[in-house]
Amino acid sequence: MNFAPVEPLLVAPDASIRETIARIDAGGRGIALVVDAERKLVGTLTDGDIRRAMLASVNLDAPATDLLRRKAQPYARPITARLESSREQLLQLMHEWVIHQVPLLDAEGRVAGLTTMDELLPLEELPLQAVVMAGGFGSRLAPLTDLTPKPMLPVGGKPVMEHIIGQLSQAGIRQVNVTTHYRPEAIQQHFGNGDDFGVAIQYVNEDRPLGTAGALGLMDAPTQPLLVINGDILTQLDVRAMLAFHREHAADMTVGVRHYEFQVPYGVVESDGVRVKALTEKPEFGFFVNAGVYLLNPEVHAWIPAGEFFNMTDLIQRLLNSGMPVVSFPIREYWLDIGQHEDYERAERDFMEGKLKP
Repeated sequence: MNFAPVEPLLVAPDASIRETIARIDAGGRGIALVVDAERKLVGTLTDGDIRRAMLASVNLDAPATDLLRRKAQPYARPITARLESSREQLLQLMHEWVIHQVPLLDAEGRVAGLTTMDELLPLEELPLQAVVMAGGFGSRLAPLTDLTPKPMLPVGGKPVMEHIIGQLSQAGIRQVNVTTHYRPEAIQQHFGNGDDFGVAIQYVNEDRPLGTAGALGLMDAPTQPLLVINGDILTQLDVRAMLAFHREHAADMTVGVRHYEFQVPYGVVESDGVRVKALTEKPEFGFFVNAGVYLLNPEVHAWIPAGEFFNMTDLIQRLLNSGMPVVSFPIREYWLDIGQHEDYERAERDFMEGKLKP
C-alpha cells in the first residue's frame, strides 16, 4: 500500500502544544505524531485531544508531553501497526480500538507512515443532514435588514448563507433544510432547490417565530444525525472533526462552543464582610459560549415539540434532565457571529485579509 508522507505530522517531545496544533492543521489528517531523535514514537495527539485540552484550560505553550501524560486509558499508549500491514488488518485494528488513525512502524520500530479511516474507506458523502436556521429578523443590523434577511447580507460579494451552504457541500453534506420566516422569498429565489450549490435544499417555513429550535419540530423525524447551524454564523469549522468528537463521546447532542474573554474595566475588590481582602486591577475572565452550531442524534427530534416556541436552551435542559449525554465541542477554527454592525464590518475585513476563505 502507498501512504502519504508522514514528515509534516512529526513533532519533537519538547515542542509546545501550540506548535503541535499547527502540525495537526498543516497535516490535514487530524493527528500529530510525537517522536524522539531516533524517530521512535513517543505518543500521538489528535484533534480531539487538543479540543479536550482547550475545555480543560490547558496552557497551550506547555510541552506536548504534558498533554500526552493527560491522555486517559485505553489510549495512553499509541496503537500502531507494521508498515507492511494489509488494508484488512488496519481496518480491523481501527474497529477494534475505535480509532481513526494508525501510525505505521518499520522493522526497527521507527515511524514510517500513517493511515486513516477516510483513506481506507473514503466517504463521498458525510452521513449527516444539515439545518440552516435562517428565519430571524436581524433587527440589530437595521437598516441593512429592512429589506434583506440577515443570512442574505453579502460578505465578500456573496450572501452569508452562501458561505455556509458552500462549506456544508465541501464537507460532503448533500441534504440541507433551511428554516425561514422573515422574507423567505429572498432566500428561496437565490438558492432554489440547491442544485447550483451542490446540495439538495428543502425549506421549512415558520408562520410565526418558533425560537432557536422550534422549527426543527416542523421537520420529519431525521434518519441521520442533524448538524444545525445558525444562518448568521461564519465559520470554517471542521465538520468531520465535530462528528468524530460526537461519536467518540457517545453524545446525544454536541454543542459547539467558543472561548470568549472578558476584561472588567475596573479594579475588582474582594471583601470579607467590611474588610477588603484583595484588589485586582481590571481582571480578565474566560468562558465558553454557545457558538450556534449543534449536532443532534436522530432520537433527539422526539424531544422537540411540534409547532411550539422552543429554544435550544430548552432542548439542552430537557436532555440533561433525562440523563442524556450532552457534550461541548470547542471551535478553534475561524468563527464569527454576525449579530451587530461591528461584526458585519469585521466579516468584510476578514474576507479581504484572507482570514475568511471562500
